[in-house]
Amino acid sequence: MSHITLVRHGQANTGARDEESYDRLSDLGHQQARWLGAHMRDTQTSFSRVYCGSLRRHRETATSMGFGADLIVDPRLNEMEYFSLADAMEEQHGLAIPTEREGFAAHIPQVFAAWADGRIENPYESWRDFEGRVQAALKDISAGHGPALVATSGGVIGMVMRHCLDLDPQATARIVLGIMNSSVHRFYTLAGHLSPELYNAVPHLEAPDRRHAQTHL
Repeated sequence: MSHITLVRHGQANTGARDEESYDRLSDLGHQQARWLGAHMRDTQTSFSRVYCGSLRRHRETATSMGFGADLIVDPRLNEMEYFSLADAMEEQHGLAIPTEREGFAAHIPQVFAAWADGRIENPYESWRDFEGRVQAALKDISAGHGPALVATSGGVIGMVMRHCLDLDPQATARIVLGIMNSSVHRFYTLAGHLSPELYNAVPHLEAPDRRHAQTHL
């Protein structure tokens, strides 16, 4: 069976309130990625292909993991523009953007539901288009040979889980909320379909002196 391992990028700029400012790893984000790369080498986990989205935080994660050479860059693996959607929700529906993680627990499901239902006017990208490009990218990667590593974002991973488990938008949002920075998610292809084998694993951050690095934002 062909395996695909998705890795969420390391911690990005947590103080950002727009897409451009968010798109870079923090010092901790680089360290998370270095620890994950070292763990994979220590456990002799190898990949015949390494992909990433075209966002800076995706490239930085793959590079800090030690997979910077021969990266296959695919923009279909890019994250949704959550800040754009959140701004639209605030303008069109009066939903304030949270300033802390606890607030996002309610905010993200509301945004996802409105986005999927078409209640956000003129979004930068439709829910259907986002879902379609993610599915198309994973289908193409699945058709390749040998295990593949993909450095991407939480929303992309959530969409893959939605496809595997037939989740509704709000359940997809809850999946996304739980995804940690630099976490590992492994899927295998069976009869042309992806099946989840591992979700949200952070073995490189389980030691007591690294638990402070188990971050979501």
